[in-house]
Amino acid sequence: MHEAVDETGATAYRPLLFSIAYGMTGSVGDAEDIVQDAFVGLTRARQAGTTITDPKAYMAKAVTRLGIDHLRSARVRRETYVGDWLPEPVVVSADGQGPAEHAELADSLSMAFLVLLESLSPVERAVFVLREVFGYGYPDVARIIGKTEVNCRQIFARARQRVAAGGQVRDVVSPPARRRGEELARRFFEAAAGGDMDALLGMLAPDVVMHGDGGGKAQAIAKPATEPLRVARMLVAGLRRVQALGVAHRPAWVNGRPGAVMYDAEGRVAAVVELDIVDGVIQAVHSVANPDKLRHLGPVSDVGLLPRTQATE
Repeated sequence: MHEAVDETGATAYRPLLFSIAYGMTGSVGDAEDIVQDAFVGLTRARQAGTTITDPKAYMAKAVTRLGIDHLRSARVRRETYVGDWLPEPVVVSADGQGPAEHAELADSLSMAFLVLLESLSPVERAVFVLREVFGYGYPDVARIIGKTEVNCRQIFARARQRVAAGGQVRDVVSPPARRRGEELARRFFEAAAGGDMDALLGMLAPDVVMHGDGGGKAQAIAKPATEPLRVARMLVAGLRRVQALGVAHRPAWVNGRPGAVMYDAEGRVAAVVELDIVDGVIQAVHSVANPDKLRHLGPVSDVGLLPRTQATE
């Protein structure tokens, strides 16, 4: 258990620190642990007599370094992950209720963007997240990472080229686009639940892709699905199946994108769905059902879990 932490002068930076850690790890739980460990380190430094004139810079450096260490240790686990890997969802209800530190900056980190960051090395990811997402200047990035400015510029250029090759642009949703996205999401879930194939097909991009993350523990598609007709059929079949089990959805914002949280009849979380909308159509559907990635949202449902023998095969 963590010792008591002196957060004097640094508490206001928690939302930023959480977002840096989440951008590094794609995990809500790991990001929270990293931030907490950074505050423990701050307390110990102060108790040892260290004078910290800039707590924000000190904590950003600590969180980034901890994030790099975490990524290096997580590489093997990611390589052996069962099925499609998606980040743990950051969820804010449709009425805006949710942990402030989870929503302030992490909403600019969509699932598609975070998946692309998986292709970067830990240091490349740190440089890219600090520079591209949070706007740190190269002198600050160099101090945080412990490399020269020239080196950081080279690392960033290499990382940006790799991310751009994936075709994903980081984009914060504007208020007008947010309202349009909410309306499109409402019609999407309504059409899927009602089996309205024509309406669904009209909302899906020609190159739409659907991802599902069950982690080998919950029902999910084995590999990404493409082509509008196939995706629409899978959506309708999937919603019919869970509705028969008493599962209903509530609108939510997931990683800054419109989506929904699926709840069973007892109010437990069964899955989270995020819709990636580009130019007024749905470009991607991301569904997270892995129970390990939903626990931070509340009690997790067992309606979609695979039998233990099947989940461990």
